[in-house]
Parts: sequence; C-alpha cells; structure tokens
Amino acid sequence: MPNPSSPQQSIRAHVFIAGRVQGVGYRYSTMDEAARLGVKGWVRNVPDGRVEAVFEGSRNTVETLIRWCHQGPTAARVKEVEVEYEKPEGLLGFKIER
Repeated sequence: MPNPSSPQQSIRAHVFIAGRVQGVGYRYSTMDEAARLGVKGWVRNVPDGRVEAVFEGSRNTVETLIRWCHQGPTAARVKEVEVEYEKPEGLLGFKIER
C-alpha cells in the first residue's frame, strides 16, 4: 500500500486566494505555473473577489504550486491562501473556468 505522505502520492488541494488577485493576470499565471509543474486542475475568479483553484498531482508539485500562490504574479497582492485537501478525482489537464 502506498505511503500517503510520500512525495509521489497523488493529492488534491482546493485553494482560495484572497487579496488583489483579480484583474492582475492571476488565473493565467496560475495556469502557466501549473503547466510548468505538471499539475492538473482548474482556476477561476469568485464573485467575492477571491480566486479559487483545484490542484491535483504529486504532493511535491501541488505543494510547490500552493507556495507559488502565496506570491502569485507580479501585480498581485496576496493577503491569504486557504487550502483544504480532498480526495483526488483524476483530473486531466488544467483550465481556466468561467
């Protein structure tokens, strides 16, 4: 049985990013960073001004992308990143949802 804390273990993170994160290229930068890392999932703007995302991949790559979310693109001003871990669903690709 695989070790759930293994760096290669597949995980899923549901993430909400608050601050100045809309209108600054946050979603597109997240998609680029996810592609670079090989993380699957999606990202979208939320009406309350936050950005919401789901990331699936190895523990190492997902945690790397979450750390990136604390900074985001140059114009962003991130105030808070909330992360909830869920059961992976086997997502394919990465997309920006509307």
